[in-house]
Amino acid sequence: MSSTVLTRPRQRWIGLAVLVLAVTLVAVDATVLSLAIPSISETLRPSGTQLLWIGDAYSFVLAGLLVSMGSLSDRIGRKKLLLAGSTAFGAASLLAAYAPGAGWLILARALLGVAGATIMPSTLSLIRSLFPDDRERATAIGIWGAAATAGAALGPVVGGVLLEHFWWGSVFLLNIPVLVLLLVFGAWLLPESKDPKPGRWDVLSVVLSLTGVIAAVYAIKEAAAHGVARWDVPVAAVLGAAALTVFVRRQLRLATPLLDVRLFSDRRFTAAVLASLTALVGLSGVVFVTSQYLQLVRGYEPLKAGLAELPAFAGAVVGGLLTARLARRAGARATLTLGLLAMGTGIGLLGWVQQDSTYLVLAAAFLIVGTAEGVVYTLGADLVLGAAPADKSGAASAVSETAYELGTALGIALVGSVVGSLYASGLTVPAGAGQAAATQAGESLGGAVEVAHGLPQTLAGPLLDSARDSFVHGMNIAAILAGGLLLAASALAWRLLRGLPKAADQDRAEAAARQPDRETAAL
Repeated sequence: MSSTVLTRPRQRWIGLAVLVLAVTLVAVDATVLSLAIPSISETLRPSGTQLLWIGDAYSFVLAGLLVSMGSLSDRIGRKKLLLAGSTAFGAASLLAAYAPGAGWLILARALLGVAGATIMPSTLSLIRSLFPDDRERATAIGIWGAAATAGAALGPVVGGVLLEHFWWGSVFLLNIPVLVLLLVFGAWLLPESKDPKPGRWDVLSVVLSLTGVIAAVYAIKEAAAHGVARWDVPVAAVLGAAALTVFVRRQLRLATPLLDVRLFSDRRFTAAVLASLTALVGLSGVVFVTSQYLQLVRGYEPLKAGLAELPAFAGAVVGGLLTARLARRAGARATLTLGLLAMGTGIGLLGWVQQDSTYLVLAAAFLIVGTAEGVVYTLGADLVLGAAPADKSGAASAVSETAYELGTALGIALVGSVVGSLYASGLTVPAGAGQAAATQAGESLGGAVEVAHGLPQTLAGPLLDSARDSFVHGMNIAAILAGGLLLAASALAWRLLRGLPKAADQDRAEAAARQPDRETAAL
């Protein structure tokens, strides 16, 4: 691997701080809009489908391009792509902040996804260049993982602070000063690294991976929301499956594939990717739904709602930083499995939350979910990076990031669609409200709240009661289903990682293997 290594420890850790800034920015952007959904609904008046796309267009596009951009970073240089992507991220943030309509906001979020795809894999692969020592790298990845998961948990808090004083577009303008710092210090401190023999960048593979991921996720999202009766759902499913099948077969034939799919033959790699994917489904779904629950059901102001989710942020930081120590003591298998179990339990707690439940139940669920996610995602990233050859770290990192972003997109799509479907089926609109009001109220809880503002109290009260009851019921069912998914993932991770030694045992084995060499040298 071609790279300029920073030999002084202080430089390496300052360089890591720059990478942490980058990954935190991208992670925050994935969830910062959650508290702004009511404000966006009132200002831009999106449909229920548009509202979901505003939430997940960013993650869909980012997930579809991460593998391609990770491979591109191996070829043109990870630092170069990181800085170019950061510039594009700033431009797209400006477009999003001043979007005049729902369609423009969806487009801006998609462009943010394109730019974000150039940032995420570069950060993780550059850590490998900065920290060649395994122990130092494990600590660095722990800090990086804490930033990634804490950033997702911090998004609602940041959004709440801004929305308390400014309009919803301010959540995007926050990116600009952070990006300026990233460009200045990144150009100064980060080393360049790339694959010395990268081969050509296969454009057809890029198109196939993007088409496959977006079409498949679109089919899942729409099927969850509307069933499979609509013609576009099976068409998208077939298109996605066909594109991904051709993509895999093409990668097996190419001398220099965009993604070395043979990496999935390593059980560590597969278990780590699946764990990261399912964990993010749970985390993003919880953040998306509970942000609406706190504001529109419990009546919290945006800042108070953001602060209410703060235990998830604190837990993610602690979990990420403790991961290396836990894995060394208990082993990666036990740590990953218990992390998924804990996360499933925390999400499942939300299945019993009602409108008047004590906040302590919510705080406990947020803390458990955040801490477990910090452990799962950080350990998953370490396992992925350790299973891949050094010169392919960009592409391997991109797989880990694809799981992160695809999980985020699926979490919003699946959990949001389940809640939306159950909400619409359970809503009762008073007869005197009118057909237009009934249609708008059926789109989302935010729509029902807005409709209620224009109705007499005799109609508004029953409508709000029904809307809130239906939303909470949908949230409960979705939480139980998501919790079950995490429990199933924990069983799969335990099975895939069987036979994997503890890090401490591996260290002792390597030391014993080196002992004869030292004895020979002494003789």
